[in-house]
Amino acid sequence: MEYSVFIDGAEGTTGLGIHERFKKRNDIKIINIHESQKKDIGERVKRIKEADVTFLCLPDNAAKEIVKHLPAGIRIIDTSSAHRTDPEWIYGMPELCERQRELIRKSFRVTNPGCHATGFILLIRPLIDNGIISHSCPLCAISVTGYSGGGKKMIEHYTENEKSLVRAGPGQYALFQDHKHLPEMTVMTGLTKIPAFSPVIGCNHSGMAVSVTLHKSLFLKTVTVSEMTGIYEERYAAEPLITLVDKPPESGYIYAGEMAGKNDLKIYILGNDERVLLTAVFDNLGKGASAAALQNMNIMLGEEETKGLL
Repeated sequence: MEYSVFIDGAEGTTGLGIHERFKKRNDIKIINIHESQKKDIGERVKRIKEADVTFLCLPDNAAKEIVKHLPAGIRIIDTSSAHRTDPEWIYGMPELCERQRELIRKSFRVTNPGCHATGFILLIRPLIDNGIISHSCPLCAISVTGYSGGGKKMIEHYTENEKSLVRAGPGQYALFQDHKHLPEMTVMTGLTKIPAFSPVIGCNHSGMAVSVTLHKSLFLKTVTVSEMTGIYEERYAAEPLITLVDKPPESGYIYAGEMAGKNDLKIYILGNDERVLLTAVFDNLGKGASAAALQNMNIMLGEEETKGLL
């Protein structure tokens, strides 16, 4: 069966990533729009109505605006952060909980997770659901991401100033604890306290590592690293795009670029019984963006979830 797909905002990094992944598919027909019509709401709505699925790869305000003009019953996957905590939209993370896949399958409005949020939520949600930490647990996270996460302007900035920026080293940002992924990181884990979050732009193009370190004093019950590994195995062992690792890499380092160019995600469960280190490693443009969007599309269309991804 052939599906018609429209990408509204196809020239952005996520849109381009979706296009790239469609090269592995022979069942996708891209609905194009002329350059002169890309800002014409009427023309865009026309193409969205023709499509089996539409990806909104737009800034938040533009995504909100186009949705106002769309009738119900049209499959939309919004890759912006505009609707991620909107109760009328389904959060597009199949691994979130037992019923999430079915909600995505039945939905016509799916909101793609943010890249930093993807790693944080997949690390923390199992601990809250299993009563290891409380909903009010004060958590801290750090995330190192490739500069492609900042979009075209940041890619150009790094490309043009590569030598000086590499010399300066990775750059921490969101210095006022106001990163736009924080709302979904809080809501989708069930936390009642917004986590302290430090995102860092690395000197690599793509790939990211999201880490949370937990002191045993935060646990509601005694749990060893081995027992914690068992919790993640029970939760994610059957997930096709998640791999669990309970041993450090041979190099002794976890690199943010380890999964660059790939569509799946690794979770490292390390540390010791006093202080546990949890790290999710994946491609910010893959499972953190475009690959996640295709995974959601496959579910919505009733196709194999990993089609075109593995």
